[in-house]
Amino acid sequence: MRPDWDEYFIDMMDTVASRATCDRGRSGCIIVKDRRIISTGYVGSPSGLPHCDEVGHLMKQVIDEDGTTRQHCVRTIHAEQNAICQAARHGIPLEGSTLYCTMEPCRVCAMLIISCGIKHVVAKSRYHAAQETREMFATAGITLKVMEDSVENYANQ
Repeated sequence: MRPDWDEYFIDMMDTVASRATCDRGRSGCIIVKDRRIISTGYVGSPSGLPHCDEVGHLMKQVIDEDGTTRQHCVRTIHAEQNAICQAARHGIPLEGSTLYCTMEPCRVCAMLIISCGIKHVVAKSRYHAAQETREMFATAGITLKVMEDSVENYANQ
């Protein structure tokens, strides 16, 4: 059966995610405008810096509002951030585009998405800490569609 546009781009986003260099969350991102891919990104270290797959993770403790302590790798930047940076680096405007990502964006990625004018976000799955993202998107008029109603889990979360 022929996939609809969201399924098509989510499938392509999975291929982009296969390039990720942090095995805790091999996430990907595709930014699309007028059904054409204008930028891609995946979880990885900034250009020229060592990757988790090469030297290991750089773990930091994060304490959620409910007091839950989690481990977070800070060696890499998120797929959404990489895709936005790639567009900026090549002078590609993102106003009015759609962003496809592995899971709902984190708070920082959500702020970047809002600031650069992306209007639609399609996530493959949910993110355990995305409530604030959902609220910001609603306030900013950004539509959020989650394809699978499951929470993305990864090692040492």
